[in-house]
Order: sequence, then structure tokens, then C-alpha cells
Amino acid sequence: MQHTHFLPSCSDPLPPRFLFRLAGFADLFTRPTWSNVLVLLAGVILAPGRRTVAAALRILGQERDPGFCTFHRILNRAVWSSRAAARQLLLLLVDVFVPAGAPVVIGIDDTIERRWGPKIRARGIYRDPVRSSKGHFVKASGLRWFSAMLLVRVPWANRIMALPFLTLLAPSKRFYATKPRAPKTLLDWARQAALQIHRWLPDRYIVLVADSAFAAIEFLAAVRKHVCVVTRLRLDANLFEFAPPKRKGPGRRPIRGKPHKKLSAILTDRKVSWTRYRVSLWYGRTNRIVEIATGTALWYRGGMPPVPIRWLLVRDPTGEFDPQAFLATDLNAHPHDILAWFVSRWQVEVTFEEVRAHLGVETQRQWSDKAILRTTPALLALFSIVTLWTHDLASSRKLRPRTAAWYPKSFLTFSDAIAAVRRKIWTHQISFMSRPRRDRVEIPRHIWHRMQNALAYAA
Repeated sequence: MQHTHFLPSCSDPLPPRFLFRLAGFADLFTRPTWSNVLVLLAGVILAPGRRTVAAALRILGQERDPGFCTFHRILNRAVWSSRAAARQLLLLLVDVFVPAGAPVVIGIDDTIERRWGPKIRARGIYRDPVRSSKGHFVKASGLRWFSAMLLVRVPWANRIMALPFLTLLAPSKRFYATKPRAPKTLLDWARQAALQIHRWLPDRYIVLVADSAFAAIEFLAAVRKHVCVVTRLRLDANLFEFAPPKRKGPGRRPIRGKPHKKLSAILTDRKVSWTRYRVSLWYGRTNRIVEIATGTALWYRGGMPPVPIRWLLVRDPTGEFDPQAFLATDLNAHPHDILAWFVSRWQVEVTFEEVRAHLGVETQRQWSDKAILRTTPALLALFSIVTLWTHDLASSRKLRPRTAAWYPKSFLTFSDAIAAVRRKIWTHQISFMSRPRRDRVEIPRHIWHRMQNALAYAA
């Protein structure tokens, strides 16, 4: 669809190829706001260090612009829907990276954005998952975000990457203390996100992969008819056989059958048949051999609806790692697929680290509620946009990773991806005012000063 306020011109801050991928987002904004969004987007990508509006304007040479407040209003005042933008981004990523008929695998997890300040009302005190361990508890002050990421294999990286598209603020109970509504837990946000994703992709088979924090019967029962959930399972979980058929006579049909053998007991049962399977990237290693056993059962707890699951036991033949159990709410899911889906979930943690290292998450300084709700999700979504742009660049020419004598590298990482995107933007902006020759490139003085400033103050 051609947008009347999207036609690229020589004054656009982004190359036409990049603008083409953003065409579907143009109708979500007014024409003046969309023009400012493109400027701010280019500045955030080019700026090193902090990702503030001021840093984005400086890298673009607009620090003397008297209308700088216009760019702040994009985040704290302008009328646009971040949820509509998330839907458009998901449809774009699925169209590019997920073949028709293939399952749409989505990883969900939460992360803590370390922020301080009395004006941040949604701030809470949480357990720091990075610095804490089983015997050491570390608190962190900040914002808790729930993020959904598309898990796909990216050709230029030769690995599965987690591409964020939907990020929601999940405050603690203290945030709701002065509000009339009941507090929403992390499971409530996950349930709403799962149902929302199903509405966005009604005709696709969706797999949600999560860690043990989302292994709750109430969550699985609420979403299992719409998506397949893959998560961990306790070895001592209360499993039961499926309910027998209703007998003749009065009385209701039983909701569960006889107790199922504990998974911890199955590990030591010599009658159980184990199948060897080669899995990639198991605990950071490639092509590791594991043994798996599987079956179906009802997971039930008093007061909760029973959930039919396919359980999966995984053990290490060498005994180096402890046995683990997983579940899938789709009884027909193949055990190999279940294990592969769950292993791919670990890329979610990689993305959280990449956005902090290369996109400045936790360096933004917005204080208003609306700006906070928009800034961090936008930076996470920018990870997916940069990945998509790099995919387009790699399809037309070979991109080489940055290597050194002490650091050989065969495939591109995200640092190489954002560097390639930055070079493309710099080349596009330089070509506005100079014509490249064979032996030299003439750079306008104001752009050269911007590049000098970026190199001198690069973090």
C-alpha cells in the first residue's frame, strides 16, 4: 500500500530501502509526527552512548534547532498507539522470517530496567536475576518489563535470534496501592499478551516458550486453546491419568484419573525407554547428545482446572547436568520440537544484553508516565528493525564481520549489524550534497563535524 505522506525525498534522514520497510507504520502517525519520528529514529541509531532525545539531535547536527521540544512530544504527548505499532512489527517480521505454514515461535520473559528517581511512579524493588544466585539475593530498583520476542533463524547471523515486538510495563503491587483497580501479576500480563498475539495471527500455529516463572496451571489453562505453551516442569509435579469415561447413573464425571507416577520416579525406572537426541546449543555447547523420555498426563491442583500436557524428561548420559523436565500444552507436539523450541528461548537473554550494550536501554532519561511507557519498548523494537534492515543489506551484498588477529569471527553479530546500518545512513546523508568520485568522497563540513563529534565522544 502506497502512503501519501511516505514518499521518500532527498531530505529524508534514512535511505529509501530503509523507508520502504517502515511504510506500514506511516499510517499510525500524523504526517508531521511521522516526519519527526524518522528524524528521531535516525538519530537514535547513529548516536553512541546514551539514547536520549538530546543525543539524537546532536548527532544529526540539530542541537541549535529551537523546535527541539517537538521531538520530546513524540514520546510524552503525541497521539499514537504503541500496541498498533507492535502489531505491525510482528506482521512484518513474520512475513520476512517465518515461512508460510511454519509455527510462529515466540519467547516471553521479563527483565528489570534499572532506574532511579522519585518521579518514576511505576518503579519498584525487584530481585536482580543477573547478580543474584541461589545463595545470594541482590535487590534492584527499576522498572519491570514483560517482552515477547519472535524466535527465528537469521541467515546472516547463522543462528536463532530473539526479535522483540511487544513490550509491556508490569509494575509491582506497590504501584497499585493508591489505585482503585486490583494489581496485575506477571502472569496476568502474559495471559493478555498471549491472547493478543493470537488475535493478531489467528490463522497461524503459535508456540509460546517461557521459563519456570510462567509454569502455572492457571496461565496454561487460560491460553492453551489458543497457543501452545512450552515451559519447564517440576519433577515432583502432581500428574494424573486422564479422566475415565462417565459411568451410567447419577453423579458427575470425574475430572482426573489415577495418580501418575512422579517424574522423579520415572528417572530411576529401568522399564522406561529412552531415546537419544542430538541438540544444538545445549548450555552453550553445540551438538550435545541427550536422552529423552515423554508421555501425556493431566496436571492438576485443587481449585484449578486440569491441564492436559505432554511431559518431556531430558537427562545427560555423561551425568554432567542434572535431569530436567519440560511440558507442552499441545499433546501432539513432537518431543524433538519441544526441546528445540525451549533451547531457542535462551536467545531472549542475549537480546536483553544486546539492547543494553548497543541500543542504550537504561540510559534514557524520560520521567513522564507516557514517555516511560513508550521509550523502552521502542528501543527493544529497534533491535528488530536493525536486524530486518541488515537482512535486506545482506541480500544484496556480502557483509563481512569485524575481525582482528586475536578475534576471528565467521558470522555477523549485532554489533556488525548496527555498524552496517550506520554506514548506510551516513552514506545516504553524505550523498545529499556531494557526488562520489572514484578516488575521493567529498563530505559537507557540517556532516564532517557531526562525525568528528561522534567519534570523539563515542563510549
